[in-house]
Amino acid sequence: MDDHLLTETPIRIMLVDDHPVVREGLAAIIERRGMLVVAEAIDGLEAVECFRRTRPDVTLMDLRMPEMSGVEAIQAIRREFPDAAILVLTTYDTDHDVVSAIKAGARGFILKDCPRDELLTAIRTVGAGKVYLPTGVATKLTETLVAPDLSPREKEVLELIAQGKSNQQIGTALFISEGTVKGHVVNLLAKLEAQDRTHAVTNAIRRGIIHIDKT
Repeated sequence: MDDHLLTETPIRIMLVDDHPVVREGLAAIIERRGMLVVAEAIDGLEAVECFRRTRPDVTLMDLRMPEMSGVEAIQAIRREFPDAAILVLTTYDTDHDVVSAIKAGARGFILKDCPRDELLTAIRTVGAGKVYLPTGVATKLTETLVAPDLSPREKEVLELIAQGKSNQQIGTALFISEGTVKGHVVNLLAKLEAQDRTHAVTNAIRRGIIHIDKT
C-alpha cells in the first residue's frame, strides 16, 4: 500500500456501471488506496445528475448501459463541464468503442480485466489532467484514424458482404452487374489488407468502418 497517498487530499471518484458487483469491487480497490468514492450511478442519465451534484475529480465510466450509454453520458457531462476527467472502464475494446469514447471527451480508456495497479495508475494520470491510453488501445486508435477511405458504393458492398450476400445477390440489391461487384470486392480486399471476404468484414468491424447490429 502507498502510505504517502493517505496523507494527500484523496481523489474523489464517481463510479458509473449498471452492475452493482462491479461497483462494489471497484470501490473496495479504490478506497484501500486512499481514494474516495463520492457517487455511484447505474446508467448515463444518473451519471449526469450525480456529476452535477458531486463534481468528482475522476469519473470511471462504463460504455454499454441502459437508458443512456457511456458515450452519450460523456458527451452530456463534457458539454456542461468541459474540464471533467472521465476514464472509460469497459469490457469492450473495439476500435469503434475506443474512438467513440475519445471523441466524446474521455481522457482515458482501460479494460475491466486490467491489473489493479494499472487501474490506479490510470485514475491518477487522468486525475492529474493527462491522457491515459494503454499501448494496445493507442494502437487501435491510430489504426482507426488512418482507416482506408472507402467510397459510398464500396461501403454498401461491404455491408452486404457482412450480411452474407453473394456477389450475385449484391448485384441484384444494388442494381449493378456481378462483374462490377467483383471489382468492388477486389478493391475492398486491397484497401482493407484482407485475404478474403470474411477477413475484410472482420477488419472493417474492428476498425469501426461498419457496425453489426447485435440486437
